[in-house]
Amino acid sequence: MQHRRKPASAAAPPAAKQAPSRRPTAPLSLAGLVVALFLVATFLYNDDRGGGGGGSDLGGTVALAGQARARSPDLRVLHQRHEEDQVAEGGANQSAAAEEAKQQQEEAATKESHHHKQQQQQHQQVVRLPAGCELYQGRWTFDAAGEHSPLYRESECEFLTEQVTCMRNGRRDDSYQKWRWQPHGCDMPRFDASLLLERLRNKRLMFVGDSLNRNQWESMVCLVQSVVPRGQKTLQKFVNNGSLNVFTAHEYNATVEFYWAPFLVQSNSDDPQVHSVMDRVIAWRAIAKHAKNWKDVDYLVFNTYIWWLNTFEMKVLKGSGALRNNKGAAGWSKYALVDRPVAYREVLKTWAKWVDRHIDPNRTTVFFMGMSPNHITPWAWGNDGGIKCAMETQPIVNRTEPLNIGTDWRLHGVARGVLARYLHRVPVHFVDITGLSELRKDAHTSVHTLRQGKLLTPEQQADPKTYADCIHWCLPGLPDTWNHFIYAQIVSAPPSGSEDDH
Repeated sequence: MQHRRKPASAAAPPAAKQAPSRRPTAPLSLAGLVVALFLVATFLYNDDRGGGGGGSDLGGTVALAGQARARSPDLRVLHQRHEEDQVAEGGANQSAAAEEAKQQQEEAATKESHHHKQQQQQHQQVVRLPAGCELYQGRWTFDAAGEHSPLYRESECEFLTEQVTCMRNGRRDDSYQKWRWQPHGCDMPRFDASLLLERLRNKRLMFVGDSLNRNQWESMVCLVQSVVPRGQKTLQKFVNNGSLNVFTAHEYNATVEFYWAPFLVQSNSDDPQVHSVMDRVIAWRAIAKHAKNWKDVDYLVFNTYIWWLNTFEMKVLKGSGALRNNKGAAGWSKYALVDRPVAYREVLKTWAKWVDRHIDPNRTTVFFMGMSPNHITPWAWGNDGGIKCAMETQPIVNRTEPLNIGTDWRLHGVARGVLARYLHRVPVHFVDITGLSELRKDAHTSVHTLRQGKLLTPEQQADPKTYADCIHWCLPGLPDTWNHFIYAQIVSAPPSGSEDDH
């Protein structure tokens, strides 16, 4: 039997109808990967170059990708911009701070300039006294409300010594502080401590003389210190071999000084701390030792009187060899007796010639104080039962008869005569306090003071005949008025160095 051959298709096994194998497609997958890598590389290349165009679809794709990336801000760019903004803002803040600091400096400079101009104006201020005003002719008036007197309080001046703090030492009435001097036909200029200190800026004011000038120096210290802040003022005592006391107002670079020279010329009483010499001897031509300490002082206030009253005749050293040879106390043993007014005149002549020869009147203003009176004769003012100045609480008022309390007016006349005759280059202001001070029997320290450096005991205070001090004055008190006269002369004159001086 002949078999029929089947067609080839029929002969294929059923497996031929299974899914074709993936091997033939493997080369295509590798090619796609290559293309993808190429596209990514191209994209990154174009992105690094800022994106690109091109005519091909690939270029367009890359451009679109670059545009899409541009629309999404780069964090690095944002961070950089933020830093730039901060720097700009910081620079603006610094500029604003610098501008504000500059403005503050300009304002401070303007204020300082304004303050300096005010100081200059105050320094240049001249207090005009009425024409024909005679300051030393007038009357004492009681200021019950204390509006004008006292000019300071005892408790407010730390520089007062126990010798003059009468209230602290037991005095019960303070009326002696409230009497104000009223000149005839005009008023005393208002005392302005700031104005006086401006006039004293970078200057020296020195009192030269005895314990009454020291009394007046303490008064002046208290008058000016009230406007000087604590910590800006100091007091040095017994400098320059003990002869000098110096108060300094540091902000003003101003000093108020006292120099001990009770006779102005040399004497055996020149020791500033041990000078209780009863047998007093003067060298009436010897002034250089003291005077060398008065040079370069801008305001000089001299006095000498109380040390002349112990005897009617003064002991005047014969020759000057003893002084040159430093013979000590023995060097003062050879002397001549000279009538008091004659010796006073010769001493003031020596002093006046030194002033006229050595003082520059364009720089230095010179004052000479009149005589400060004592009050030891109560019957002279009508108190027959009184004991010296003890228990006196009122000035002498409404007196029509001449007052004779023992003042040596001859010396007053001698001083006026010497100032008029022997001073040619340098004008000296005579501060004529004698007459008006004679009326102030109430203003002495009396028994409210020291004796030999110690406060009087109650038993001593009960014995005013022995212990009452009717020479020195309580503070605040009469010496404040004396300094008010000094003040009036200083502030009514053109400041030294101003245009008005030339």
